[in-house]
Amino acid sequence: MTFVQLIDCRTSRFDEMDRLMDTWVEQTKGKRTATHAVVGKDRSDASHFVEIVEFPSYEEAMRNSGLPETERIFQGMVALCDETPTFTDLDVVRNEQLNPATSREFFERAGRSETDVVFERFSDDYLEHDPANAGDVGLQGSREVYAGWRQAFDLAFRVDDQIAQDDRVCTRWTLAGRHKGEFLGIPATGQNVTMSGTTWHRFRDGMICEGWWQYDRAGLLEQLGAFGE
Repeated sequence: MTFVQLIDCRTSRFDEMDRLMDTWVEQTKGKRTATHAVVGKDRSDASHFVEIVEFPSYEEAMRNSGLPETERIFQGMVALCDETPTFTDLDVVRNEQLNPATSREFFERAGRSETDVVFERFSDDYLEHDPANAGDVGLQGSREVYAGWRQAFDLAFRVDDQIAQDDRVCTRWTLAGRHKGEFLGIPATGQNVTMSGTTWHRFRDGMICEGWWQYDRAGLLEQLGAFGE
């Protein structure tokens, strides 16, 4: 279970504390178990700071706290604080990442739902980048590309991995389908095929507004016999 520690402190020497945290990051390379750290400043009190540190589990957090580098930095942090910092330990019981969920929903619907449903979380000014296309396309162009794939294949996506960074989500996926209609000049073969790829989605106001696609189209064509024996 993911574990989060909140460190609440007051200091008028934040620049020194910031450098101290840089030192901890440098000294614990290859040792630390923390996966994410965020520091926030109270808008109503410039001396009030809260650091949020995430770990894969409570056990990993305890292993991290046992590092000699962590103890040294902690003592330096206490010396810079106006009063003793407080710690709140939290087991994460819900972790809902909304943008990744929207991307996952798109892939789960693709091949199973009508076009309007598949694209209902896309912005009107959506822009798609796909090397397989002659150039970038907008929302209508993307809908037409999707319709072409649906005409050529009975298909379904499996989401393998997702990562999120700022306003972007990357999904690694695997497509499985049956070739039922013409595709790039190849008549329907009835062949069952698979293809892997990755897609980056950029979000604005909860809507997908831009996409970048990379996938193994050459491998797909090989499965359809496009390259001969």
